[in-house]
Amino acid sequence: MTYPFSLTSTYEVAEIGSNSFELPEDSASLRALVQQLLLAHGQQQRRADEQSRQKEQLQVELVHVKLELERYKKWYYGPRADRLRTAGDLAQLLLRFAEDLDRKPIHPDDVPPHAEPEEERRRVLRRKGRCHLANFENLPVSTHVYELSESEHACSCCGLERREIGAEESWQVEYLPGHFERIHHVRKKYACTHCESNGENPSIQTTKKPETAIDKGLAGPGLLAYIVTSKYSDYLPLYRLEDIFQRQGFEISRATQSVWCGDVADLVEPLYALMAERVRTSHVVATDDTILPMQSKGKTAKARMWVYVGDQTHPYNVFNFTLDRGRDGPKRFLKDYNQVLLADAYGGYNGVVTGNQITRAGCWAHMKRKIIDAEKAAPEIAREAVERVRDLYAIERQAKDATAEQRFQMRQQQSAPLLAALREQLLIWKEQLLPRHPMAEAINYALGQWNELNVFCSDGAVPIDNNVSEREMKRIVLNRKNSLFVGNPRGGRTAAILASLTSTCRRHDIDPQLYLTQLLVNLPSATIRQLHAWLPDQWKQRQAEPLANI
Repeated sequence: MTYPFSLTSTYEVAEIGSNSFELPEDSASLRALVQQLLLAHGQQQRRADEQSRQKEQLQVELVHVKLELERYKKWYYGPRADRLRTAGDLAQLLLRFAEDLDRKPIHPDDVPPHAEPEEERRRVLRRKGRCHLANFENLPVSTHVYELSESEHACSCCGLERREIGAEESWQVEYLPGHFERIHHVRKKYACTHCESNGENPSIQTTKKPETAIDKGLAGPGLLAYIVTSKYSDYLPLYRLEDIFQRQGFEISRATQSVWCGDVADLVEPLYALMAERVRTSHVVATDDTILPMQSKGKTAKARMWVYVGDQTHPYNVFNFTLDRGRDGPKRFLKDYNQVLLADAYGGYNGVVTGNQITRAGCWAHMKRKIIDAEKAAPEIAREAVERVRDLYAIERQAKDATAEQRFQMRQQQSAPLLAALREQLLIWKEQLLPRHPMAEAINYALGQWNELNVFCSDGAVPIDNNVSEREMKRIVLNRKNSLFVGNPRGGRTAAILASLTSTCRRHDIDPQLYLTQLLVNLPSATIRQLHAWLPDQWKQRQAEPLANI
């Protein structure tokens, strides 16, 4: 019979407390002693296993704490870009190498014949020099001519009058601060004197009142457009605008400006609804959300701002304000949408796509970010995983200008094998790591939404990541940082409507102040049939038509 311990250790255990301990001679006593020793050994083994598990757990928790510390240090002091630290160090070394290379002289034999000298080419590319202001024909010109005085016309040598032989020209850019103007509207009234002299009711006719963006409002369309552009495109809070206006000679309280923004949102809401309707007809809708604090009793409530980015056929960015992050918000906005929804791994989208024909697509930028966040816990795995993801992005750069069908063919031929190999490698890494290891959690994040991450490979129109909507969210965050919160649900709705217009203007490279000024002048008298003509992309097309005919 064999035992999981040696006879020497058994004898030593039997000697505890006595130097002259003798083993019992009967088999029953020996069997009982062996059972006691086996029980003691099993308890000791369990304690050792428990200590080992606790040690592993402490090690994992220590890694989590270190990663959390590194993450906070990056948020406060580090770069915002999602890149590996090792790759960043390599890039810094390459940058220094390139700078040293630029300083080295070029041997004449290394320059091809009839080629521009390399040193001069580098200098020109690096230093563009001063701009020639005469080429900025879009700026108005004010010409100042400087003449000699009568006494200076006489020659200092002979006393005869000097003649003009030319002129020296120089350019300068000046800024003239904005100013307020009072527009005095006088509506003439006319009456029939004949009817009045006969004692009849005189027929009085008044000139038609001009349409205004705000009924009986003090602000003109240009002022309203400037306030909306400053707050929702330049992210200036209203209290700063109040100070700016006061310096320019007219005080407008922030409360009044807030009311005006709400009135503008009421006016353009039909246009906002039309943009939302067209976004819902897109083949691919990219969405994201962020916190937008709202004033409440005790402390601010964590309301949410969502963005829905239409595809190239329906190029509109539409924001939507909700009181929470529940699935009811996106589900209510998307309504009957049944195509591709591009989003991150937030579980609330599962309820949005359940029970309908919506295809949910994942974001590879989020997947890569999870790997990079866990880099310190497993740098070798992080480096290889990120390199594999970069190979996917390299294919996307090659297909940047391709059609959807051409992009689909490239993805099937090149990206699909890379995805299969990456999944196999993720499964191997998962087996090698502890379940609660940070890198294992990042791998589980990828494997848990693998079907969503592969959607782009089966549809050439689906982007590989959701960066387009994340960029819009960053602008909302910038506005939140400056303005802190919205006052109530109406303020959130106002922010969503006006941010949709200014964001779509930015998407089409439109001056939002010019667009909003014309919109506020014409929209009050426009009909429902004319509403589509004031969509930002349609407005830009109409603006370009007169220039094309010149």
